[in-house]
Amino acid sequence: MLEGAKDPGLYDYAPYRGRKKIVWPEGKTCAVWVAPNLEYYEIDPPVHPKRKPWAKPHPDVVGYSHRDHSNRVSHWRMAEVMSRHGFPGSVSLSVALCQHHPEVVADGVARGWEFFSHGIYNTRYSYDMSEAQERSIIEDSIRTVQDATGQRIRGWLAPALTHTPRTLDLLAEYDFDYTCDLYHDEQVQAVKTATGDLVSIPYSLEVNDHYGFFVYNMSGREYADTLVRQFERLASEGGTVMCIPLHAYLIGQPHRIGPFEEALEHIAKDGRAWLARAGDIVDAWRAQV
Repeated sequence: MLEGAKDPGLYDYAPYRGRKKIVWPEGKTCAVWVAPNLEYYEIDPPVHPKRKPWAKPHPDVVGYSHRDHSNRVSHWRMAEVMSRHGFPGSVSLSVALCQHHPEVVADGVARGWEFFSHGIYNTRYSYDMSEAQERSIIEDSIRTVQDATGQRIRGWLAPALTHTPRTLDLLAEYDFDYTCDLYHDEQVQAVKTATGDLVSIPYSLEVNDHYGFFVYNMSGREYADTLVRQFERLASEGGTVMCIPLHAYLIGQPHRIGPFEEALEHIAKDGRAWLARAGDIVDAWRAQV
């Protein structure tokens, strides 16, 4: 019998059935957090040997300008809908946005949003990065976001979901509280690291709008219905976490924002949802576990 790759042992196996229920504030059964990805994509980034930043030869004016819609138009649509229905943002931030479009970051700060790092640029990948390079990006993220928002970032989502074998250990060493880079559970879970006390907060690929529109080819209405079905199931099971990862240039398009707002309104009015920021969810989980 051939052996597969060794389990990296990042977390304990904990069967879902029979697990202790987490009780969210005011008896809510599902903690719901929204993760707007506020990103910056370079029009002509350096080429990584393992991955192309753009499908077309660069400079890719089409790809760049499509995503730039987020920072010029659709962020405001998305943010205003979220605020109208009481959803705070927990921002997955391309840290360079603090210099390129500080107005967008300032808007999130004014709305009381939380910020965590999504790397410097979403067009720079962590594959084969040296430890010194990775430390530099973590330290730059901490310093830049502190200067721009007054917040000491607590969380991490790797740029373009790329990692090295040491990423989680480094995050723990730098006293980060949570990572969004593991997709194995519907509840907050402890992560095993060489040092520090790191947890995994449920992020989502399944209800990420990027996957919804680019991978599953959903319409705006189908995506909104998927959010409602995801919430209904998680709220009925109880003690769960639902993440709604967003990209404004997708969800903030005029033909999609209406159904999305209806989904948020449904969740907010249901009565079982705790509308929270990522750090608040981690703190509430720690207080019980």
